[in-house]
Amino acid sequence: MDDYGEFLAFRKMITPMIIQIIFWIGVAVCVIGGLVMIASGVNGSSGITVLMGLLYILLGPLLVRICCELVIVIFHIFDELKGIRGALAPATGFPVMPVQPIVPPEVR
Repeated sequence: MDDYGEFLAFRKMITPMIIQIIFWIGVAVCVIGGLVMIASGVNGSSGITVLMGLLYILLGPLLVRICCELVIVIFHIFDELKGIRGALAPATGFPVMPVQPIVPPEVR
């Protein structure tokens, strides 16, 4: 099946590609926001605002990267679980071992 069919059948996820775009947008927002904070701090003579702008430029992309990686890790876990399920399940699609119900001990 081609990639188009994989997308339509929801076998291939597009969200990891979208997460990369969101990451770069987040980095741009952090850098622009930090530069705006630095400019407003210089114009308003506030050293704290300049320091906050520098921290925003340095730490903002790092935090955006961590958040995006956490989302991508969820997709990697999903892919690994699909592989495990495919390796364990027979061709019929039924589980390898049937689930046994838990029977409580008899009360005497």
